[in-house]
Amino acid sequence: MKKARQQGRREESVREKKVVRTFTATVQELGMLEALARYHGFSKSATITNLLKKEFWRVFPKGTGDVLPDPGARISGEGGS
Repeated sequence: MKKARQQGRREESVREKKVVRTFTATVQELGMLEALARYHGFSKSATITNLLKKEFWRVFPKGTGDVLPDPGARISGEGGS
């Protein structure tokens, strides 16, 4: 069983490979990012990723053609509480 779980993790990590990207920001924007990262205890990269996900799902609660909600995810405006 343990080996199967490890295999599943390996397959998942292959599918969701992280890629280093760069971005352009002013000194002020970088300062804001660093302050938010420090406040939440995240890296700058994790802070950007979390903010991006939060905004994406706010704008596209049902996803897009390329990005779909995870199985079992609650979708705003659809049944449930």
